[in-house]
Amino acid sequence: MFPTKDQLAVPGAICLAAVILVACGGGGGEKAPAAPAAPVSTMGRLAVSLTDAPACGFDAVNVTVTKVRVHRSEAAAEGDAGWTDITLDPARKIKLLDLNNGVLEALGQAPLEAGRYTQLRLVLDANASGTANTVVPTAGKNEQPLETPAAVQSGIKLVGGIDVIAGITTDVVLDFDACKSVLPRGRGNYALRPAVKLVPAAANGIAGFISTTLLGRSVQVSAQQDGVIVGATSPNPATGEFVLSRLAPGSYDVVITADNSAASVVAGVPVASIASTTVLSTAGAPIMLAPGIGGSISGAVSMSPASQEAAYVSAKQSFAAGPTVTIRYQGADLASGAYTLANLPVSAPQYATYSAALPLAFSASGATAAGVYRVEAAAAGHAGKAVDGVDIKAANRSNLDFILTP
Repeated sequence: MFPTKDQLAVPGAICLAAVILVACGGGGGEKAPAAPAAPVSTMGRLAVSLTDAPACGFDAVNVTVTKVRVHRSEAAAEGDAGWTDITLDPARKIKLLDLNNGVLEALGQAPLEAGRYTQLRLVLDANASGTANTVVPTAGKNEQPLETPAAVQSGIKLVGGIDVIAGITTDVVLDFDACKSVLPRGRGNYALRPAVKLVPAAANGIAGFISTTLLGRSVQVSAQQDGVIVGATSPNPATGEFVLSRLAPGSYDVVITADNSAASVVAGVPVASIASTTVLSTAGAPIMLAPGIGGSISGAVSMSPASQEAAYVSAKQSFAAGPTVTIRYQGADLASGAYTLANLPVSAPQYATYSAALPLAFSASGATAAGVYRVEAAAAGHAGKAVDGVDIKAANRSNLDFILTP
C-alpha cells in the first residue's frame, strides 16, 4: 500500500452573518471568527495490476481484459448495486508469459470510498472472435483460440479483504496462473479455466541465479509450503536470474526443475517481511542442477458422477526429516481425463537446507528413492486420491488411473 498524497480540494471559506464583540477591561475591539474546519476526505483509490506464474508447455498465453470490478460484499451478484468498475477502454490483450519474475501489468485505478472491500472480479473478453484469448503450444505451433467459459463475462470472482484508506492509493496484484489456467480439451484444442489469486503488492520474495547452461531446458522455480505451490517463475532467458515475488512472510521450500536434470530442493527458506528478499545464489555462483534422464507417468482421471471440474495430477517426493515437495503437475484433459507427467527426473533430487552463507551445498542424502513418486489427483469439490511408490526407474508408468468422487 503506497501513499500518493492525492487530496480532494477543500471548499472555499464560509462567510458568517454576524461579528462577535468582546469587551476587555475598559476598552473594546473586534475578534474575527475562527475559520471552519476543512471537511475530512473519505475517499481513497484502488490500483489493480496483473502478474503471472510460468505456463508449462506453452510458448504464449494471451488473455483480453475488459474490466475489473470491486464490491464491499463477497456475496454480491453481478447485477447488484454497489459495484465500482475499472474499465479498460479499449479492452487490452495481455501476454501473460511476459509478466514473469515479478513484472506487473497495470490495469487501472479508480476512486473508492474508504473501507473494506471483500470481492473483486476480473472480467475477460468472451472470445467470440477467437482472437481475444489464445494460446501458442510449444514446438512452433500456431496461435489458437482458447475455449472461454461464459462465466468470465461476469468476472473471475476473487474473495479477500482489501482495505481502502482515505487519501491513499491501495495497490492490489492479481496473480494469473497460466499453467493451471490452460487445459487440453481433446483433438489438439485448449480451454481456459482461469486460476487467479490475490497476492501481496509489496515486491519481496526469494531471488537467485540458475546456471545459464541450463537455460533452454524448461527450467521452473517454485516456492512451496507443505508440497503446495505458492508461487512459481522461470529464470531470465539470458541471465538465469529468477525472482519469486510477492510472497507472504513465512518459510518456503524452493524447488528447481529442468528437463534432463535431477531436481534441486532448498528447504526452509525464510521470507522475513513484506519488504525483504532472501537470496539463494549469485551470478558468480549460480545453482547448477545435477544431470539426469527423464521418465513419465500417465493415465486418466474420471469423476463419478461426471463433472466439468478441472482435475490436476501431481508427482511428489519426500525427504527424511524434511519436506514433501511437488516436482511436476499437470491439468488433465477436460474431454478424456488423460494426463501425462513428462520429464520426471529419474535421478534422486538434490537437497540443501537454507543458509545465509553461500553457495548452498546440495546432496542426494535423505531423499526418496530415485525415480519413485507419490502421485496425487485432485479436483474442486472432490476427495483427492493418491498412489504411493510409483517407480519409473526401469520403465515409464502408464495406465495410472484415478476416479474422484464428491
